[in-house]
This record gives sequence, structure tokens and C-alpha cells, in this order.
Amino acid sequence: MEAVRIAMYTIDDILALPEGQRAELVDGQMYLMAAPATIHQMMVSFLHFEIRQYIQRNRRDCIVLPSPFAVFLDQDIYTYLEPDLTVVCDRKKLDEKGCHGAPDWVVEIVSPGSMRMDYLIKLLKYQQAGVQEYWIVDIGKDWVTGYDLVQNTVEEHTLRDKVSSTLFAGLEIDFSAWEGHSL
Repeated sequence: MEAVRIAMYTIDDILALPEGQRAELVDGQMYLMAAPATIHQMMVSFLHFEIRQYIQRNRRDCIVLPSPFAVFLDQDIYTYLEPDLTVVCDRKKLDEKGCHGAPDWVVEIVSPGSMRMDYLIKLLKYQQAGVQEYWIVDIGKDWVTGYDLVQNTVEEHTLRDKVSSTLFAGLEIDFSAWEGHSL
């Protein structure tokens, strides 16, 4: 019986993709990414603004970056992610290429083609890497799931609720103010 060889992709393969093609890499497996929908980008913009305002007032040591922004999560050649929002408080992890190691907080906005990736694969990778807080915003289900990956707790909310960060005291996002509800 002949062994089946499974292709292991590296960051070099990501960098060699045609201009405009985005992909993520998890443990050597490549996942192509479709262009985000307008409603997805509206949510990214809303959350980026809300989190950035809080950080500028309360945690100037941190920075929030929207996608596309490279996260070299495992600091190897086999894992490369582009979270929708990345919050990093240890600026030594940052360079001109991206974040090297676990960000403090990651937010992913679910797209129809990213459900398995966001709910399963990334959740496990972020937890293993040391990300402290992970939010999944599922516009299609009108749901926000917040994971405190330090305390191993989960909170679920609707997109009409006020949702508090477990990592940043006093940071509460009122999702009812999001302008995408009218679409």
C-alpha cells in the first residue's frame, strides 16, 4: 500500500498567491478567503471604531488593527491568519509584517464560507496559542459569542445587546447602535 502524501503549505505559498487573492494557513493547510460582503465590512468598521475609542482613552499601550493584518500565531512557517480585528498590547510582538505570537483579543465576523473556520479551527488555534479573548460575530444568526479563553467561559448575546469585554474593564459595545441593522 502506498502512503498518501498531504500537501503542507507554508507562508511562502501565501506570499506567492496572485495579487488580491487572500488566504489563511493553519498547520500547513491553506484556506482561501472570499472578498468580504458590505455588511461584514460595516461590522468590522463599527467594532474597530468602538474598540479604538476605548483603547485611546484607557489602554494606550494597546493597538487595534483591522484586517487585512497578518498574525503569525504559532511563529512558524505553517500558520498565518488575518483576523477581522486584532488587539495587541505587547507591542514587541509587532513589526512591519504583522503580529508574531498571540494577540490579546481577536474578533472574527462570520461569513457564509467561514463558519467552520471561525467556530472550530480558529477557536482551537487561538486557545492553544494564548489569545485571551475571542469574539465571534455572526450577523446571519444575529449573535455574538464571547470566549474568555483564560477562564474558559462563554457568553452569548444578540446583535441588539450591550456586550462587555472580559479582558478590558469598562469596555462595553452597544450592538444596537450598529448601522447594519437597517440592511
